[in-house]
Amino acid sequence: MTGFHRIVTRRHGRALTLSLNNPDKMNAVDAVLHEELAPAFRFAAQDQASDVIILTGEGAHFSAGGDFAWFEAALAGKAAMPSAEEGKQIIFSLLDIPKPVIAKVRGNCVGLGCTIALFCDMVLAADTARFSDPHVRVGLVAGDGGAVIWPHLVGHARAKEFLLTGDAIAATDAARMGLINHAVPEAELDARSDALAAKLLAGAQLAIRATKISVNLELKRQTLAALDASIAYEMTTFASHDHREAVQAFLEKRKPKFTGR
Repeated sequence: MTGFHRIVTRRHGRALTLSLNNPDKMNAVDAVLHEELAPAFRFAAQDQASDVIILTGEGAHFSAGGDFAWFEAALAGKAAMPSAEEGKQIIFSLLDIPKPVIAKVRGNCVGLGCTIALFCDMVLAADTARFSDPHVRVGLVAGDGGAVIWPHLVGHARAKEFLLTGDAIAATDAARMGLINHAVPEAELDARSDALAAKLLAGAQLAIRATKISVNLELKRQTLAALDASIAYEMTTFASHDHREAVQAFLEKRKPKFTGR
């Protein structure tokens, strides 16, 4: 429909599904997907044939986060580092979609993938799904939006526990603490997501969109205040010894030895 390589678009009535499409790597965000996310969100915002957006991943996982092969190539000078401007546009283009956006999550929902899911308006997950932002475990700052959205949803104390440790949280626990809306049996996830989309589609669209915009005003203010700085911090850690060590340890299947450099 749109010519994307790493995002599949599907229609069901006036519901438009955007599906992250790198299933062989658990929908890890490589350079191509990173570049395509903001244009895909802008397409969804401007699409005249839809009133609800569903964001999901192809296969068994939502997203494994950043692609380590990309990081390795960037550190070796064989590929460009992730673009800070692209990173900002991903978050702001998602926030600028006026229609309700439902994240439908299976499997792993990690790093930037997790951030994108949490910035959606509602998150429905299989009860077997797991959410995490393990930037610190690979020597990086959680700067691509995680430092904004986690405290917005669950408060600063809980957000810092998960962002500073990188620990994963089960979908059932995420629902209990308000990080996501619902954790449902995996066999019911598609039906529950479709039912929620149908309920929204049956509503008054002008009122729904204006209500979403009103509720998001404070989130947009917080994002505008923090994202430039947090992404800048993340960019500095891409060049750190600890990040280089984390990538090498991942490729060698061992635990990293961090030195604080």
